[in-house]
Amino acid sequence: MDHTAEIITRTRNWIKVTVIGCNFCPFAAREVRQDSVHYEVAYAGSAMTARQAFLNECIRLDKDSSIGTTLLIFPDAFPLFADYLDLVKMAEEVIRRKKYTGIYQVAGFHPLYQFADTTPDDAANYTNRSIYPMLHLLREDAVHKAIKDFPNPEGIPARNIDFARRKGEAYMKLLRDSCW
Repeated sequence: MDHTAEIITRTRNWIKVTVIGCNFCPFAAREVRQDSVHYEVAYAGSAMTARQAFLNECIRLDKDSSIGTTLLIFPDAFPLFADYLDLVKMAEEVIRRKKYTGIYQVAGFHPLYQFADTTPDDAANYTNRSIYPMLHLLREDAVHKAIKDFPNPEGIPARNIDFARRKGEAYMKLLRDSCW
């Protein structure tokens, strides 16, 4: 049974409730309002399938300038965070090898996301904990344009971590889990 529409709806909810609701990305609301976010569900059975899905999204961005950013969602793959980190490295390698450096960049979200300097129960991890493993493919020129006039863009991660820690792990988990 194909659950693609349901997966996209849940992901949209997570973006609205968590990413925009907590202001983790001060630029996300604009992209959502402009309907320039592409959601692609990849049923990747292997690393090679995931690699091809990622490359396909790079090509889609090459061809369609109306897409500002893509969320490539892996609902049935990469449940272990360590395996997911290998996926992120693979995506970065695709960007490098296919000469997309300076054109696209990738950010990662995962249900078990954990920053290197944190414990698993640190609320800070919820700034990147999503409902599904996913890769966020961004246009680098759009990122530069968005942060150009934004005050202290380099402070966004620290501000997000502070917010999540003030709210606490239970709140952040409840918020994320409400998107199901």
